[in-house]
Amino acid sequence: MLKKMGEAVARVARKVNETVENDSDTLDLAECKLVSFPVGIYKVLRNVAEHIRFIVLANNELQALTGKFMSTFSQLQELNLEGNALRRLPDEISTLQHLKAINLARNQFQDFPEKLTALQALETINLEKNGIVDVPVEKLAAMPALRSVNLQLNPLNPEVRAIARPLIKFDLLVSPEGAQSDSAP
Repeated sequence: MLKKMGEAVARVARKVNETVENDSDTLDLAECKLVSFPVGIYKVLRNVAEHIRFIVLANNELQALTGKFMSTFSQLQELNLEGNALRRLPDEISTLQHLKAINLARNQFQDFPEKLTALQALETINLEKNGIVDVPVEKLAAMPALRSVNLQLNPLNPEVRAIARPLIKFDLLVSPEGAQSDSAP
């Protein structure tokens, strides 16, 4: 077990160092067995954080992100959090005014993260395979840049389906009526 933990820590360190050394606009920490975003990374990235546009934290075990994460990476354009254990987003998500795409597929959201509706540049929201029942359709319809919302494999209320189509100008992907996710929480 300690060997696996050591390998995971080494992998994170290697990926963070690559980002810093290459002055990259991407931080890829996918599949690093992270339960939380390591606090030490903020110090290592302090000189390049404002240049980071893309963060991939997919397929970890994240249960939460902090406000510090959002404020540190305020220039983000894409955030991939697919395949974690997230149930909510911090209030500070609203500071990501450059965010164009967020992938929250295969997490544990029971409620649609309404704070996303305040992001004027957001074009794509992926919430596939969560446990979402209700969606703020009116708020989504008012988002100027929104082009696609993926809500497939969520146990959506029939009312959401009924009112969504006439109100929206973006692609709304939902599973056929009656189809449910086998592993929805």
